[in-house]
Amino acid sequence: MKKLVLVFLVAFITVGCKMDKEESGELPTVDVDVDGDMGELPEYDVDWAEIDVGTKTKMVEVPKVVVVMEEEEVEVPYLDFDMPGEEKMERSLTVEAEISGNEHDIEIQEIRASQNRLYVISKLEEMDTDLDGKTMRIQDQVEINAPDLDVKHIIVGKKVDRVFNNNYAYVDSMNDLDDVVKNAKVVYKK
Repeated sequence: MKKLVLVFLVAFITVGCKMDKEESGELPTVDVDVDGDMGELPEYDVDWAEIDVGTKTKMVEVPKVVVVMEEEEVEVPYLDFDMPGEEKMERSLTVEAEISGNEHDIEIQEIRASQNRLYVISKLEEMDTDLDGKTMRIQDQVEINAPDLDVKHIIVGKKVDRVFNNNYAYVDSMNDLDDVVKNAKVVYKK
């Protein structure tokens, strides 16, 4: 109980009186002069790995530039076949080649017909521009409106050694066409 009365008395004196600051205070100043030995840190002998920096050849996946095909309005050859009793449909006869080494050009030169088969004969020519080790695809096309006919592609020119090019037959010249193709009716000639 005495403690409680003392706490109330201190609180009353502190709250119940007015205090004014008359002078600012100041901390005492201390001047210390220390003299000592610098000491010494321990030494360590660390053996660590030796590192050689260089290069080596390794197979890795790298991103490649993809050529985006954009649609553009251009004039293309158009053939309209009328065969008695047959329904027609429009489609594209497209020839493509994957080339490397030098740039090439491919063009559909002739389309021949025999029975229910079309022979699309294209010419592949090598140009002078070097592709710097790159490969590219080239193409040509003709639009037809015809019944569903079997189509065989023949390319006149040197076959570029790419797997994609195995889709077509290759001959060195028009003289190398077999007799069935030679005797087929020419329905388109460039």
